[in-house]
Amino acid sequence: MKPGESSELPPTALLHRYRDAGAYTDCYIAEVEARVSHAAYVEAFYTTFVFKLERLLLKWLVSKPSTDGEAARLARGEIDSFAAWTVEARAPDQLLMADYIGRTRSWLMVVPLGEARTRLYFGSAVVPVRDPSGNLTLGLPFRPLLGFHKLYSRVLLGAAREKFTTNSSL
Repeated sequence: MKPGESSELPPTALLHRYRDAGAYTDCYIAEVEARVSHAAYVEAFYTTFVFKLERLLLKWLVSKPSTDGEAARLARGEIDSFAAWTVEARAPDQLLMADYIGRTRSWLMVVPLGEARTRLYFGSAVVPVRDPSGNLTLGLPFRPLLGFHKLYSRVLLGAAREKFTTNSSL
């Protein structure tokens, strides 16, 4: 398996509610040679260099600042909002976040594969809206940015995975 490979949603994924309702959804996977807790994955994901750039943009463009400490608190379940997102649902192995506008969702999940291996999942949903003729559409700016989003999702997941291959303290 290549890191960042596209995959079907696992049967228990909290993101199913959006796929089943007709939203755009995606799912990417990577595996690490370590036992990774869900909290460690969430913290690693939101504190990668790549995601810190996104956090910086959110701070400047929409006044939604965040810190690494807040990422750690989110991972531990101590807070339910982080940067531009709010927790929509939690399970012991996954987290579903909604953006402040309500159009996108981000989802993180871990699945242990034996004693010393973990599969990391990252997925998104884009909630469709009705166009003037009443048809459901992703609309602007989501449709033209979908190609970038797919690449960026793989980069984000790869950066989180890399934290577990280079830093055993997580």
